[in-house]
Amino acid sequence: MAFFGLFGNDKKLAATAYKDRESASEKAARKRREGHKHSVQAIDRQGQAWEEAERARQDHGRRRSGWFS
Repeated sequence: MAFFGLFGNDKKLAATAYKDRESASEKAARKRREGHKHSVQAIDRQGQAWEEAERARQDHGRRRSGWFS
């Protein structure tokens, strides 16, 4: 029964078999950080778009009413 030698050496096998691979918890943490970064950028773009639209709306109202001409 050769498989009895596999019990108890999980850490040793993992250290050799998965030496250069990212662990599942590290991968999940990296994905969370990347997702956060993308959401911050999207929120920033939405804020800039709102600011430009608001500025255009305010400028358009001034020209139409004749103020500050």
